Amino acid sequence: MSDYIVRATAANAQIRAFAARTTKLVEMARERHKTSPVATAALGRLLTGGVMMGSMMKNPTDMLTLQIRGDGPIGGLTVTADSAGTVKGYVHNSCVMLPAKNGKLDVGGAVGAGVLTVIKDMGLKEPYSGQTILQTGEIAEDLTYYFATSEQIPSSVGLGVLMEKDNTVRCAGGFIIQVMPFIEDEVLCKLEENIAKVKSVTAMLDHGHTPEEMLGQVLEGLDLEITDTLPARFSCNCSKERIEKALSSVGADELQAMIDEGVPIEVKCHFCNTAYEFTVEDLQGILRAGATGRA
Repeated sequence: MSDYIVRATAANAQIRAFAARTTKLVEMARERHKTSPVATAALGRLLTGGVMMGSMMKNPTDMLTLQIRGDGPIGGLTVTADSAGTVKGYVHNSCVMLPAKNGKLDVGGAVGAGVLTVIKDMGLKEPYSGQTILQTGEIAEDLTYYFATSEQIPSSVGLGVLMEKDNTVRCAGGFIIQVMPFIEDEVLCKLEENIAKVKSVTAMLDHGHTPEEMLGQVLEGLDLEITDTLPARFSCNCSKERIEKALSSVGADELQAMIDEGVPIEVKCHFCNTAYEFTVEDLQGILRAGATGRA
């Protein structure tokens, strides 16, 4: 089944909601980055949160970046998403291994203590940037705290990644529920009751629940209305031309040092791990172009 995001409202627009199935895109990220199970779970959760948050933006050119920097062995994670359901991301240490905690992958232990930074580039003079202290390192709780403190939007975030025994991704997905300032007390009480009764995201996904069905459980009795759906996918817009531009910015001396070594170099994209090779002749061309541009 394809990955996709559902956008919805409930209780006469007192609640807005998002849910996603992200199994294929998280598996693609695992394949690209050769991540360990705990790194796959951490990156998968942030990719899922990021792709739903990206879908909250309005304009095609809007971009969202989520950065986690922690003192745990994973080092950090970065995810970038747009408003059309496209997401990409990477972890600093893709091979981190930790023993299970309470029978589950120890994402919080891998991430450790640190900060979450959310950057929204919406075409203004300066991008919006909000930063909060990590609460648990489990990512869902950290995004919930971010929404409450940086955007003043009470929210409930649920994220999950379940692995197969061969360390491929069995299922992944999540939901984000947000309440509006004018929410009625009885609606809020019903929502809190529902959330308290809901099984984990991985349990719902593993039982075959769709994003619509997940929202149906979380928003039971609150007049759920699905407004639209959009596909979700892992995709990177890197290219040899983009990498070439990055190389041209390293400086003439460093480029000349690469040329003097007399061997091709390989440059990998952080986000998708695609490798690009540049021959000595390629590097000489970049150096000449840079000299012409500076002349």
